Amino acid sequence: MRSPVDSVKRLLIGRAMRSDRMGQQLLPKRIELPVFASDALSSNAYATEQILLVLAVGGLAFYSFSVPIALAVVAVMAVVITSYRITVQAYPSGGGDFEVATENLGRIPGLIVGSALLIDYSVTVAVSVTAAAANLGSGVSFFAEHALLISIGLAVVLTTMNLRGVRESGKIFAVPSYAFIFAIFAMVVYAAIRYLLGDEMVAESASFEIEPESAFVGLAIAFLVIRAFSSGNTALAGIEAIANGVPAFKEPKAKNAARTLLLLGVISSLMFVSITVLSQLTQVRVALDPSNLIGAPEGYQQKTVIAQVSQAVFSNFPVGALFVTIATVLILVLAANTAFNGFPVLAAVLANFRYLPKQLTTRGDRLAFSNAIIILGLGAVALIWAFDASVEALIQIYIIGVFTSFSLGQLGMVRHWNKKLELVTNDDDRRRFKRYRAVAAVGSALTGVVLVLVLMTKFTRGAWLIVILIPTLMFIMLAIQRHYKKVATELAVSADEPLTLPSRVHALVLVSKLHRPALQAIAYARAARPTVLEAVTVDISPAETAELIDEWAEREIPVILRVLESPFREMTRPILDYVESIKTDNPRDLITIYIPEYVVGHWWESLLHNQSALRLKARLLFSRGVVVVSVPWQLESASRVVAKPVRSAPGAVRRGE
Repeated sequence: MRSPVDSVKRLLIGRAMRSDRMGQQLLPKRIELPVFASDALSSNAYATEQILLVLAVGGLAFYSFSVPIALAVVAVMAVVITSYRITVQAYPSGGGDFEVATENLGRIPGLIVGSALLIDYSVTVAVSVTAAAANLGSGVSFFAEHALLISIGLAVVLTTMNLRGVRESGKIFAVPSYAFIFAIFAMVVYAAIRYLLGDEMVAESASFEIEPESAFVGLAIAFLVIRAFSSGNTALAGIEAIANGVPAFKEPKAKNAARTLLLLGVISSLMFVSITVLSQLTQVRVALDPSNLIGAPEGYQQKTVIAQVSQAVFSNFPVGALFVTIATVLILVLAANTAFNGFPVLAAVLANFRYLPKQLTTRGDRLAFSNAIIILGLGAVALIWAFDASVEALIQIYIIGVFTSFSLGQLGMVRHWNKKLELVTNDDDRRRFKRYRAVAAVGSALTGVVLVLVLMTKFTRGAWLIVILIPTLMFIMLAIQRHYKKVATELAVSADEPLTLPSRVHALVLVSKLHRPALQAIAYARAARPTVLEAVTVDISPAETAELIDEWAEREIPVILRVLESPFREMTRPILDYVESIKTDNPRDLITIYIPEYVVGHWWESLLHNQSALRLKARLLFSRGVVVVSVPWQLESASRVVAKPVRSAPGAVRRGE
């Protein structure tokens, strides 16, 4: 009989899948891009806005820096994409930057990368769903008023969808991802046609002025531009997920991953620059504090940059603007899917190194890393709650982990190619490896500089939290690995270790009443032929104890009945004390305790039985030289469940066939 919990589980994530269907969960080519690149693609919905929001601090004149900053970000993206295309072919196992840094730089750099990426994946989910809620709020005020609940709800829905498995969720995510790509490029083409025809495209905020927060001169101008550049680098978020998700690609895995990276780089760069140019062409005005928008009507609700651009471009074709808005919301919601694919694979790799609990390597009913998916979902919800679903607050702790992994990963690749060069003599191979090393060196240096700039400009605005979380997570992972090593050392058997037998077996059968389960437990204990066998009861109720003694004698049961006193009416402590006294008198004895237990057919019945036995077993687990044997007795409700026909799994063979 299926429990209510199991029924809900099947409804949400579907029927369990056989292990031999693992290969069917690999991604076909048409789904590789939307599954692993949805985060990087969706960042185009807010990367331009982040640049403009920072520049607005200095006033409207600083908006002229937006396009050069976008081009600088694209240059960084090109270097990162090129570097990763080489990395995925050298390390196709799915460990990504963690594996590269660990193998070539050592354990600590590897842990820095692993910790940074795990944290950044959680932030990715939080940023994506809160940005989606913000875009919904740009169109309907109701969504703006309930942004927190909507963001949390979206994170829960995404977690559930990913628990259904990579292939099935990939099919769901493919349509919105391609719809967003089509929507942006259609908007760009439509804008180009209108521009060539001389049509006016003006955003609703074009007439506003922006009040500077202060006067910027000299180094202050440079710092503001650098800060805007740091914010614009959110466009690079999600690229690393492809390097961590190579195992999910179809063969040839590395080649398909490299091709997806190139396609992502071209599409994302064009979208980012186009949106930034259109924001200037349509004269979009946004500010961190909408009250700084001079000329805005009272109660003005600031819309996102991409919403204002689409409404300006499609001012004579409202359906087009609506399509862009819907596609943007969907891609932002589904962008978190990149993290849901990258985080579980990375967590499994870390767990294989014993840095995380080994349960994270276990695949669930749908062949997905269910435990890691649930942890990621909970982490994202915690961030959304802590930052009150504020995109501006969450963006300050974004991409730090990404650039940490970029920089250390490519530094590791420099050392990797150095090792390769020491082993080869072929001139063609040496030239190729030197070229790869140069790409990695440029990538490491450039992303390292960007990381420093991001930390400088965002540290006091929330980045300090990541600086604390990364070493904290590293400490936890090192502690987990130490525990596993200690356990392995304790359990290891030496080559000359003798097999020591106990001198005697002292068996105890716990009895509260002389009923059928108790008689069955006694029979099992006698069949094992222990050296010493006695039944034990705790005197909690003198009347019931006296009745038990009389019935014991009347039935002439050939086992000694020992009554343990319990002046405070406690059952567990007297038994533990008696077991301890046996161990003290005979330290080499093996003590076997037989506990009769009811087997019930309904989940709620389990709450009514076996609670004392569970408490006792939990305490006995910490006693050396003690073995606890549960003797089951099936009640009628359990028998009815057993009697029901059980459907065989597909491909199973029944006995006798």
